[in-house]
Amino acid sequence: MKKIASLLAAVLIAAPVAALAAGAPAPRMERFHADSHDFESLQRGARLFVNYCLNCHTARFMRYNRLTDLGLSESQIADNLILTGRFEETPAGPVFAPTKIGETMQVAMRPADAKAWFGVPPPDLTVIARARGADWLYTYLRSFYRDAGRPSGWNNVVYPNVGMPHVLWELQGEQALKTETVPGPGYPVEVQKLVLVKPGKMTPVEYDRMVADLVNYLDYVAEPARNTRTTLGIYVLLFLGVFFVIAYALKKAYWKDVH
Repeated sequence: MKKIASLLAAVLIAAPVAALAAGAPAPRMERFHADSHDFESLQRGARLFVNYCLNCHTARFMRYNRLTDLGLSESQIADNLILTGRFEETPAGPVFAPTKIGETMQVAMRPADAKAWFGVPPPDLTVIARARGADWLYTYLRSFYRDAGRPSGWNNVVYPNVGMPHVLWELQGEQALKTETVPGPGYPVEVQKLVLVKPGKMTPVEYDRMVADLVNYLDYVAEPARNTRTTLGIYVLLFLGVFFVIAYALKKAYWKDVH
C-alpha cells in the first residue's frame, strides 16, 4: 500500500510539470466588469453584435424593441440595427420582408447549412454570458491566432480547435502562438504566448475596448431586465423598512397596557 501511495503521489506531482514542460498553454481568464448602466457602451456593443455576430449566431430570446431600454428610439433601431429579413411568398413571387422591430434576433442561415459550413451550428448567444461568464468571453475574443492546420485557418487558446473563424481579425490583426524558453525551477521551461505579427485596423488598446463593449452587450442580453429588477428590489427593501417602523410602533402601542 505504501508503494502504491508513493507512486500515486509522484504521478500527481509530475503531471503538471510535464504539461508545462510540453508547452501546453494554460490560458488565464482576464477579469471583466460588465456595466449595465453604461448605455453608450451597450449601444456600441449592440451595433457590433448585429454587424459581426448576427450573421451566424442568433439571439432568439431577445427582441429588438428591448433595445429601447438603452436609450434608443424604435426608428433608430429599425434604421441602424435591423439588418436581417426573410423572403415571403406572394402571388407575384418571393418578396423580401425586413424583420419587424417586435421580432427576436434571428438569422436567415439554416442550421443544416451552418453545420455543413462550420461543422456544427453556431450556438445561440442570448444567455452565453451566463453560460460561459463575461471573463471567458472577453478572453476568448482576444485569443484567436493563425493556425494553418484548422479548416478556417484560425484557432483559439481559450477554446482549442474551435470551429468559429476569427471574424474580427481585420480589426485586431493576426496573432501567432509563439513558444519561448524561460527559466524554471532548476531547468528551462517552454511556454507559449500570443504575439501580434500583423497589426489590424485598431491598436491593441482600441480592440480591447471594442471587445469590452461587445461583451458588455452580451452580458446585458443575458438579462435585459436586470436594471429594472435591481431598482424594484431597492424599492421593496425601502418599503419593508418603513413598514417595519410602522408595525413596530403599532406593536408598542397595542401591548403598552398589557402586563
